[in-house]
Amino acid sequence: MSPLAPGSTIGVLGGGQLGRMLSIAAAQLGFDVCIFTDEPDSPAARVSAKTIVASYQDHAALADFARRVQVVTTEFENVPADAAQALIAAGARVAPNPRALAIAQDRFDEKSFFNTLGIATPSFAAIDSQAALDEALARIGAPAILKTRRLGYDGRGQIRIMHAEDARGAYQKLGAPGILEGFCAFTREISIIAARGYDGAVSAYDLCENEHASGILSRTVLPAKAGADTETRAREAARRVLEALDYVGVLTIEFFMLPDGGLVANEMAPRVHNSGHWTIEGAHTSQFAQHIRAITGWPLGPTTRVADIEMLNLIGEDANAWARLAADPSAHLHLYGKRDARAGRKMGHVTRLTYR
Repeated sequence: MSPLAPGSTIGVLGGGQLGRMLSIAAAQLGFDVCIFTDEPDSPAARVSAKTIVASYQDHAALADFARRVQVVTTEFENVPADAAQALIAAGARVAPNPRALAIAQDRFDEKSFFNTLGIATPSFAAIDSQAALDEALARIGAPAILKTRRLGYDGRGQIRIMHAEDARGAYQKLGAPGILEGFCAFTREISIIAARGYDGAVSAYDLCENEHASGILSRTVLPAKAGADTETRAREAARRVLEALDYVGVLTIEFFMLPDGGLVANEMAPRVHNSGHWTIEGAHTSQFAQHIRAITGWPLGPTTRVADIEMLNLIGEDANAWARLAADPSAHLHLYGKRDARAGRKMGHVTRLTYR
């Protein structure tokens, strides 16, 4: 495609903090952003040129949105895939494509997709009844984790099964079709963030090493404690996924790293990702600018990391420390403009760089 000229309008489905940071990056490159969200007073809307507030099922509103923009992207993967299809039917260019969204929205389909590309995953089985859970647990073994197939994130929709007796009544408690995943003995959690352009060019950032608390990313550090072979495997897996999906934009794959340096894929996110927030200060091109470059047909930017990195998420009341953090000359503080600091809610992040 011909690159979009500055002054064009980019549509973003979703009004959260990722949409907010995409909008800021787009503005720096001379683009306007129109947000489509079902949330009044969203964080992204307050920094964007235009906003449409409507249901993602409102096809008339989606058609109006499509007429206002030159390309549409998403800031969270649980946008209904049929909303993306409705935008295409209305004449919009959508990147990433609806197939990528649909696969990422279903954990069973996602892991099956990884396996077709030769990317290892934990043992898994689809669960649609207690009997299916009992049979899968007998085969996979405990410990294991039962997850909803759809809509779970940040540790939601998950039940740990440490012993066989923990499975009693677990399917009823889950309350939705699920997937059982076996545990694997991993040493750390890492993620690879990569981008692909319309021309097929692929570029990846350095591996991120991630720490979670209560299922929510709490800390990311770089460089990751991983060898060159592990990094090569992660980059190759990302390339396979991007090419198989004919993907345009930034995509993230989260892995478990095994003691021998091998990788087991946990999940993918067809969007910019929390573990890549460090790129705003820590790389020559942020993941947000990279995504804007990719979806508008611009050349991908350099992903070179400029320092060692520590990025901390500010969860819930952590954000109340903003005055102290603002006074810390080593802290790059980002607050997302959310009105209520609820427990478990991502309110911001702070990045520190160490130059060597």
